[in-house]
Amino acid sequence: MTKKHLPMQNCELICVTFSKDLDSSQRDPTMTPGKDREALYEDTTGESVTTVYSNADYSNAPPQASDSTDEFTTYFDQKIPIPEDEKHPWFSFRKLWAFTGPGFLMSIAYLDPGNIESDLQSGAVAGFKLLWVLLLATVIGLLLQRLAARLGVVTGLHLAEVCNRQYPKVPRIILWLMVELAIIGSDMQEVIGSAIAIHLLSVGKVPLWGGVLITIADTFMFLFLDKYGLRKLEAFFGFLITVMAIMFGYEYGTVKPNQAELLKGMFVPYCDKCGPPQLEQAVGIVGAVIMPHNMYLHSALVKSRQVNRSNKKEVSEANKYFFIESCVALFVSFIINVFVVSVFAEAFFGKTNAQVHDVCANTSIEHAGLFPLNNKSLDVDIYKGGVVLGCYFGPAALYIWAIGILAAGQSSTMTGTYSGQFVMEGFLNLKWSRFARVVLTRSIAITPTLLVAIFQDVEHLTGMNDFLNVLMSLQLPFALIPVLTFTSLRPVMNDFANGLGWKIAGGILVIIIISINMYFVVIYVTALGQMVLYVIASLISIVYLAFVAYLSWQCLIALGVSFLACGHTYHLGLTAHPELFLLNNIDVDPVMGR
Repeated sequence: MTKKHLPMQNCELICVTFSKDLDSSQRDPTMTPGKDREALYEDTTGESVTTVYSNADYSNAPPQASDSTDEFTTYFDQKIPIPEDEKHPWFSFRKLWAFTGPGFLMSIAYLDPGNIESDLQSGAVAGFKLLWVLLLATVIGLLLQRLAARLGVVTGLHLAEVCNRQYPKVPRIILWLMVELAIIGSDMQEVIGSAIAIHLLSVGKVPLWGGVLITIADTFMFLFLDKYGLRKLEAFFGFLITVMAIMFGYEYGTVKPNQAELLKGMFVPYCDKCGPPQLEQAVGIVGAVIMPHNMYLHSALVKSRQVNRSNKKEVSEANKYFFIESCVALFVSFIINVFVVSVFAEAFFGKTNAQVHDVCANTSIEHAGLFPLNNKSLDVDIYKGGVVLGCYFGPAALYIWAIGILAAGQSSTMTGTYSGQFVMEGFLNLKWSRFARVVLTRSIAITPTLLVAIFQDVEHLTGMNDFLNVLMSLQLPFALIPVLTFTSLRPVMNDFANGLGWKIAGGILVIIIISINMYFVVIYVTALGQMVLYVIASLISIVYLAFVAYLSWQCLIALGVSFLACGHTYHLGLTAHPELFLLNNIDVDPVMGR
């Protein structure tokens, strides 16, 4: 096939050329009728599509291999091939195994220290009564992750890259900053969790700031494991998930929760005698489970598999297997979360600080002072959770808890780094060396955590989680709205665009989740009790809500509410820079500028 280089100014996409001598007999019969000339951001091996770029050094590598010089292949210097299995055309375990990996890396965000802390607090405050909220939040998270994965599979671009191409300059810069804040907040929780685990395992000999430095160092080391092969890196993450399952499963087996109460709490959506503390905890569960940067991460991770996106059958198959894998991965993460909730629900629900203080005072665990002598309900976090387990079930329970938290913190810190890489590269189109990108994203996230660890004690460090949960709750619209917007646009997704049912369900879910998280933010701000903070929060809220309204406006147009476009759809950014639209609609050799 020949490529025609045509001049064009101020446009990344110059042209899309197609072989003129390609007759119908040469075309793949599995391709969608009328769409055999689509360019899907990568060359295909069927010699039917070539995409040419300028002003950005995009590689023209075929889907079977990814060029390591492509700035968007930070970690994926190779793509995992998908085996053929003609004996099992509908479902193949061989193919499922080949697609397994991205979903489990994504599921680690459901097991980070912030989630673990939310789990143990849920058990201590409400017993088993909020397990159904955890189940519902996990199912909603699965449906949203499905949208993110489909976007990556169908377009060949992850969410940050699509946002960069489809939103105007100012909105996409604001969007990038908001997502970076979410990543920093999540990363701080993860590094804090790892530092606390190291502090517990060393019996207090390693200070918190030392634990933060150790986490930074081993994160750099582990991140370069992918040089030995992507499958080995994925296996390492699988090992860390297994460690968490074993450690928290041991605690579950030691405590032996009431199975009848557990099942009742999981499948009966009711909370008897629940008040504001339980309601706040329920809202906190949703905020902890559904994390904004995870949408960006998952849409990027699915690019690691070799899928010919000009072939509709292969794309459909990839979507199917990625969804099955995500179901399995989130089921495993849900079970681990249930372990934690059940342990604290069975052992510590209804306990007071004074009761725990008395028990700890009569053991070898020298942390009774963490629990004040009052009759208030037990207040626990990741650190106190390990201590109280040690007081009631022996030192082994404390150290096993710490190992589980270390695995959670270490794995989520690594995936957080991946998220930062993809978001920064996608939004800013960086062309730095790999090491420079890792150093920058690590420094942005680690620096505030290190400063806090140096100048604060462990109680203040764990107390930051409430603030960080609020921060991430505020950023949630900046992932959910774009992913719903782009997966609903037919020019972007073709036949894989959301149908009417998914559009309605997705819109309702996004509204519910954002409303729940905004309620959580309001509760947190009103609890501060300072007028100056109220004024500052009000001013920030006006700007924040205005930007959310802008994104929602575009999303509603994408969902089909066309009258909101006011006859000027091209000003929205969805077609003002229509690279995806052009790729799907240009015939032979036209040249179209922005």
